[in-house]
Amino acid sequence: MECNGCEIRPELYYDPDFQIWARREEDGSLTVGMTDYSQSIAGKILHARVRKPGTKRPANKPIATLESGKWAGPVPNFFDCVIVEPNEEIMKDPTLLNLEPYEAFIAVVEPVNGVESALTGMLTGDPACEEFCRRAREEGWECSRDIR
Repeated sequence: MECNGCEIRPELYYDPDFQIWARREEDGSLTVGMTDYSQSIAGKILHARVRKPGTKRPANKPIATLESGKWAGPVPNFFDCVIVEPNEEIMKDPTLLNLEPYEAFIAVVEPVNGVESALTGMLTGDPACEEFCRRAREEGWECSRDIR
């Protein structure tokens, strides 16, 4: 689905500000990445640093830091977790986050209190798409994958 040029996928879970997405994995882990909207705001990602496997990250402590031409900062984390697998590919080529925001994940994490608890408060399915489109229209959100 697309709104104002921004892709949103109903099968994923999103934080209330649509900065990150999470995908359930069969083994009880979550794959986490940045949204099309988030990568558009950041601009061309120049550097990505993801925490090492086994690192415990409490809620509100980032799982990664990113640097772009116009911004540098943390990737928000909304639940207690342990880093299982950082995406080595984005550390080699951070622009993958711009070009393929839903394929180029940031990390696989294990939620400390379980997947259901971690996804509480996140939006998914039609309600997520409807809320994203409403905010995109009202707040003028637009997306671009141009990384020049």
